[in-house]
Amino acid sequence: MSQAATKLHNWGRALQRVVHLFYSALMVLLQPVLRWKLRRRARLEPAYAQHVEQRFGYYDASVRADGLLLWVHSVSLGETRAIGALVSDLRVQWPGIRLLLTHGTATGREAGAELLQAGDLQVWQPWDTPGATRRFLQHFKPRLGLLVDTEIWPNLVRACQQAAVPLCLVNARLSARSLRRAQRLRWLAEPAYQSLAGVWPQDEDQANRFRALGVQAHAPTGNIKFDMEPDLALWSQGQAARQALLRPVLMLAVSREGEEQMWLDALRSLRLQRASDRPVQWLIVPRHPQRFDAVAALLQAAGLSVARRSVDGAHFSSADVWLGDTLGEMAFYYGLADVALLGGSFAPLGGQNLIEAAACRCPVVMGPHTFNFAQAAEMAQEAGAAWERPDMASAVQTAMQWADDPALLEAASSAAWAFAQTHRGAALRLARALDVLWRQGAAS
Repeated sequence: MSQAATKLHNWGRALQRVVHLFYSALMVLLQPVLRWKLRRRARLEPAYAQHVEQRFGYYDASVRADGLLLWVHSVSLGETRAIGALVSDLRVQWPGIRLLLTHGTATGREAGAELLQAGDLQVWQPWDTPGATRRFLQHFKPRLGLLVDTEIWPNLVRACQQAAVPLCLVNARLSARSLRRAQRLRWLAEPAYQSLAGVWPQDEDQANRFRALGVQAHAPTGNIKFDMEPDLALWSQGQAARQALLRPVLMLAVSREGEEQMWLDALRSLRLQRASDRPVQWLIVPRHPQRFDAVAALLQAAGLSVARRSVDGAHFSSADVWLGDTLGEMAFYYGLADVALLGGSFAPLGGQNLIEAAACRCPVVMGPHTFNFAQAAEMAQEAGAAWERPDMASAVQTAMQWADDPALLEAASSAAWAFAQTHRGAALRLARALDVLWRQGAAS
């Protein structure tokens, strides 16, 4: 390396240290803001007021690690539900392991509790300060850490490197938008990504984006969300409720803020244009539980009658709109629906997971914003399990048209099921790929 290149390299390393110090100081200063946000969220979701000190790296004596500890971080509900098959395969592959689950959201923590066995542990994700991440690792001493999908925190990665804890990003995805953001923040993001012990992307497109950040990504293992098993009891309840109805059920699934208003606007327009349409039953399932009441109020303010799953159970009334205001019951809702509009894809939010809908035999109509699940969305369209439309109005119109054609709908339902089954097996491939790191930890 020439003298000029050496100077440039040293300058870059110094700038990285300065940026990291600035980031760490900012995260320390933001701790009071985090406490305030937790208190605010706890008004609607009491779980946010529980075990708050865990987020700062302080733990009760009862939360004590023993034995071979595998740490898995799944920030929210979707990631936590997705890791079920992977955790099961790892328990078979590594008998006697204890699981440490960390989460950032209340819904993720609630779903994670269902994965725990005797001796397992569950705590909140440590806030990304040097002190909290160091205390977390000193307390639990995991042999291996797995971050699911997109969760990269610079101080957490650095603390793992200093503590010699291999930390991997699994089922990894990096959208084109996220890559551009990481490149803009390269002095902070690139060292974090490059310090990971391993990155296993979902597909080759994701792998190439990680390589653009200088990350030596492993061969893609597929998307572990395909290995999720829908709750068959809930799905059967939804199917039974659907059979009792005389009209199609169309669902706006896992909707995000603003999309319910888009749906209302589209419905008003289509009612004027297509007054002769066969009536359908609409079902709306918001993504976040703290919005249930707000969505109900929005619908009622628009002059619609609303029945709520939390009140009416499986036997909805003859209301204009049914509101799915319960958690962990998407299999019921997908079993009830003939077609689902995919939330998060009509506002520029990247879309939601359509794989669960396909596994429940429910075809999907999605908007133009699916960058978080780009390959899955493309494959679903190729398989005939999903259709993309440019806006909410055209998506609503498409869903109504398809619901009026039983033969076409049956073919789409079968295509959705076949699509979901074809891509299974990622969890087992990933478990086998991780075995080398686990054995290295055992030997050290």
